[in-house]
Amino acid sequence: MRFPLRPLVTATLAALVLLPFARADQFEGRYQAIRDSQGKAPEAERLHALFKVDWEYHLADSPEEATQDGVTAYDTRWTDLSPAAVAERRRQVARALPVLATIDRSKLEPADRTSYDLFKRQGEEAAEEAKFPTELLAVNQLAGVQQEAAAILRLMPRATAADLENQVARLQALAPHIDQVIGLLQEGLRRGITPPQVTLREVPAQVLAQIPDDPFQSPLLEAFAEPAPTVGGEDSLRLRAAAAKAYVERVRPAFLRLHAFLVDHYLPGARTTIAATALPDGAAWYAHDVRVRTTTDLTADQIHALGLAEVKRIRAEMEAVKSQTGFKGTMAEFFTFLRTDPRFYYTNADDLIRGYRDIAKHVDPGLMRLFGTLPRTTYGVIPVPAYAEKSQTTAYYMPGAPDAGRPGYFYANTYALNTRPKWEMEALTLHEAVPGHHLQISLAQEMGDLPEFRRFGGYTAFVEGWGLYAESLGDELGLYTDPYMKFGQLTYEMWRAVRLVVDTGMHAKGWTRDQAIAFFKENAGKSEHDIEVEVDRYIVWPGQALAYKLGELKLKELRAYATKELGAKFDVRRFHDRVLRNGAVPLGYLDEDIRAWVADEKKRG
Repeated sequence: MRFPLRPLVTATLAALVLLPFARADQFEGRYQAIRDSQGKAPEAERLHALFKVDWEYHLADSPEEATQDGVTAYDTRWTDLSPAAVAERRRQVARALPVLATIDRSKLEPADRTSYDLFKRQGEEAAEEAKFPTELLAVNQLAGVQQEAAAILRLMPRATAADLENQVARLQALAPHIDQVIGLLQEGLRRGITPPQVTLREVPAQVLAQIPDDPFQSPLLEAFAEPAPTVGGEDSLRLRAAAAKAYVERVRPAFLRLHAFLVDHYLPGARTTIAATALPDGAAWYAHDVRVRTTTDLTADQIHALGLAEVKRIRAEMEAVKSQTGFKGTMAEFFTFLRTDPRFYYTNADDLIRGYRDIAKHVDPGLMRLFGTLPRTTYGVIPVPAYAEKSQTTAYYMPGAPDAGRPGYFYANTYALNTRPKWEMEALTLHEAVPGHHLQISLAQEMGDLPEFRRFGGYTAFVEGWGLYAESLGDELGLYTDPYMKFGQLTYEMWRAVRLVVDTGMHAKGWTRDQAIAFFKENAGKSEHDIEVEVDRYIVWPGQALAYKLGELKLKELRAYATKELGAKFDVRRFHDRVLRNGAVPLGYLDEDIRAWVADEKKRG
């Protein structure tokens, strides 16, 4: 899973309302210039000018994403979430589409036609999503200011006095951000648009974890915990003092206001239903989420049926591997054995992280057998931050920023070590690191010939489908030699098949949370804690979990097609390079591209 940083925060104190309108006016002239150039400049030039201005607008409006992508120009700000800014953002959402309509697609080269089509698709989907008040769901157990503020600050540079000045400025701007988030939550309560109450139980504790009495023990002040060795002593002391002052006088009181609001009002008033379809206009909202996340036109009923079929198929493979281990009991008894036998668990968090690092280093040399092109960006394996670990998933990936020289990170959860079995570690490493998210996302970021919206954007079905497909490459990379590890891979594949059933079950077919947990426990060997965390994730991110299995199935279908059609000509390295050459794309486009590649390969001598 790629860690989801969303624009949930605000601008600086001096510009809470005026900045978004100033930005819109500033960029409108550049959009208009592209319109006015119709018939006077080559269409490809106009198209790339549109990509450039729209991306710059996007980063100016979403400073957190700019930081994540390694752009430091907005490192003193947060996204403005004032009511006026939200309304303006909704008005501007389709700002680029009228300009795009003035560009003659027929005069573009094939690569630019692809970018044209993807840009148009994303604009249309954004306009459709603007019909739904997603900004009112500003906090849940997996995302929100109580997690994302510290994550953004951690991504910022800290090598110079100017870098630390930006950290202080962003800390100072954090209090009004938190107040704006409270405002959104209040409006959500008023309109009955909240996450389900049951999923919010850990959020108040997550808030308190940000604000210990000692400023330098807060994850928000990580850059100031020790004097910066690369910053002069006087500057370092001055900036540490400024950060502590901002924390004590602004940030901590604002988080305490958020905590009080959550405990006294938000949790008691949050909805007791769990289905996305229980929200106002929820059926249309869920249908939109499913369509965008999966990049397909499959209905919830079709996906549910596909999930049941996949559960049945994978269950048969699990039975075969269980027999290989010599275990004589039922599958339910085998699950219990896997969840409880001490041999499958580390007792020290450092050992768990070291185990993941060892697996990663084992995989790295084998990548050249499967890929012709590998990324330059490096990656590391580190623990999920303590303030988030209890409600966070088993692992996630945080992309690097090659232009800023920042590596990617595979975050592994070390909370409750007796729920982190060794048999899941190989599959998880393949998914989150290589050849999964790190390899695919880093390659996309390094494709300098692609426009930024394609280098740094993406489609969940492709990104997560690739991550799940990467797990299936373990046999080719020399992993899964232990049947328990192979069973772990099947458990993870089953986990994604279960999602198809559980997500659609809860959001479209009336399933209860307990019913979803029971189905999960019956079919996967994951721990009860993990299962509850996962089910709650599907509740608050409707449709997102469907993307994994649907994307993986398309990739496996295309590999099987290419293998059959090309026979002895099939080269897995060329196939993988072709799949990844365009960054993340919709599954329908991927299908067309791979079939065209197969036709070209047949013509090669």
